[in-house]
Amino acid sequence: MSEQILIVDDEPSNRKILGQELVHKGFTIDTAAGGKEALAKIETAPPDLVILDYMMPDMSGLDVLKELRKKGNDTPVIMITAYGSVERAVEVMKAGAYDFITRPFDPDHIELVVRKAIERQTLKREVEVLSEEIRDRYHLVTGESPKMKQVVDLARKAANSSATVMLLGESGTGKEIFARNIHNWSERKDRPFTTINCVGLSKELLESELFGHEQGAFTGAHQRKKGKLELAQGGTVFFDEIGDISPELQAKLLRFLQEREFERVGGVTSISVDVRVIAATNRDLENVLKTGAFREDLYHRLNVVAIRLPPLRERREDIALLCQYFLRKYATEAHRNFTEIADEAMERIVAYDWPGNVRELANVIERAVVLGAGPTITVDELPSRIADPISPSYRAMPSYREGVNAARKEIVLKALSRTQGNRSAAAKLLGLESKYFLKLMKSLQIE
Repeated sequence: MSEQILIVDDEPSNRKILGQELVHKGFTIDTAAGGKEALAKIETAPPDLVILDYMMPDMSGLDVLKELRKKGNDTPVIMITAYGSVERAVEVMKAGAYDFITRPFDPDHIELVVRKAIERQTLKREVEVLSEEIRDRYHLVTGESPKMKQVVDLARKAANSSATVMLLGESGTGKEIFARNIHNWSERKDRPFTTINCVGLSKELLESELFGHEQGAFTGAHQRKKGKLELAQGGTVFFDEIGDISPELQAKLLRFLQEREFERVGGVTSISVDVRVIAATNRDLENVLKTGAFREDLYHRLNVVAIRLPPLRERREDIALLCQYFLRKYATEAHRNFTEIADEAMERIVAYDWPGNVRELANVIERAVVLGAGPTITVDELPSRIADPISPSYRAMPSYREGVNAARKEIVLKALSRTQGNRSAAAKLLGLESKYFLKLMKSLQIE
């Protein structure tokens, strides 16, 4: 499909000549005889690019450009005029034009400028879409559990510094999501976030991935390659599963953390970078230290701010919220009509111990959405390990409603304790109406 270009000029001959040239180059053309007509057309049928004449009687090209940008329209604009000057060009570029061209013009030059403007806009939109997809993929659902709130509070405080952060926790607890959010909460949010997976790569490959290499450093190194540390300049480097890094690389990583500089593989020049380091592991590094498989000095360099992410079984009050998030996400992605989870199904979900944590929960909800009939996820759509009410993990747990009421009762009792039994003060502390608070006490059988 050819790109649509709107030519705006009060001179019919100018519109015709430029239009013919651009049609010949493969573009689709629309025209407007003035600024107001152009704004109306851009509103109803947005073009891929606008070519504006600077001097027009009803509304100058500069006024049209300013009006577009005022409305938040980022369509690329090329300004064209027979009366060019440096001052005018600067004025137009400051107002948000892509380029400023004077007549008479070379048709090949016009084509080149038009194609580059459209290409840049296409890349910009692709980046915006990708950024939105990444934000959605790594969306942090904090929940209401005290443990999770405490972890988020600690992570936000850490984000305001340049301190190295160590994320600890079982597999599937969301360590990479937390790492990305620490980056996004920090002053480095507009700089790169780079992930280095320390599992599955040989020492040589990981070293090249991390530090880069010079041409001829090893067989197959046909040209110089920058490493991820260098490419992350100004941003954040996330070392996933740092506990699996080889002893040889541990020494080089320790030197980097101490001096914030390194050499490429096969190189002799020291390269300095300014990056924030976040590491994560699901291993108990303190026990690994005893075996000698992990350097103690490196451990202390990494373990400046340690944040332990709780497993899902320790924050069951967040499960319902996570379920709703994943239900909306996967129903939208799969174009399926799912809107809720049946009470019985939710009870089984909350009762399950979730050894795979949030990742396992996400997979279970996605499976139910893909295989279920909708619009409600029932027990029948759950895997047997969760749906079976006689499983050990289910037997040991109260029902979802019992669990919620127990949590509510604990909150009310704490409020009463803090206010020495003053019910009005306890209600105020919890942000509740006194009448509702008394009903709540009665329903929870609190004397």
